[in-house]
Amino acid sequence: MLVRDAMSTVVLTIGPAHTLRQAAALMSARRVGAAVVLDPDGTGIGILTERDILNSVGLGQSPDTEYAHAHTTTDVVFATPTWTLEEAAHAMTHGGFRHLIVLDHGEPTGIVSVRDIIRCWAPARQRVPARS
Repeated sequence: MLVRDAMSTVVLTIGPAHTLRQAAALMSARRVGAAVVLDPDGTGIGILTERDILNSVGLGQSPDTEYAHAHTTTDVVFATPTWTLEEAAHAMTHGGFRHLIVLDHGEPTGIVSVRDIIRCWAPARQRVPARS
């Protein structure tokens, strides 16, 4: 199975000047765990995850005054739609992250997460018998 079969094509994109609160509200509304940060004048394409926001708040920083650019991961590993899910899982395991931005011809066309991969690999609605 390929990344294109598992990825979400709903890609939330934000700018580097979004506050963490704005980013969190958009991520919550879309029910996604990561946003692609597009900074054409700076670092290019980066990613902001729910963990990045959580870490900032955990440090006592205000989500109203902290901006996405300060918490964006810019040394991103990108997948292509033709990667296998095994390749994507290996990249995530090796890099210690849970989301991959999928690029097609240099443009973000999707995001694949660990959850997406598990959903593809797990048997559909298989019931596990209860133990006594």
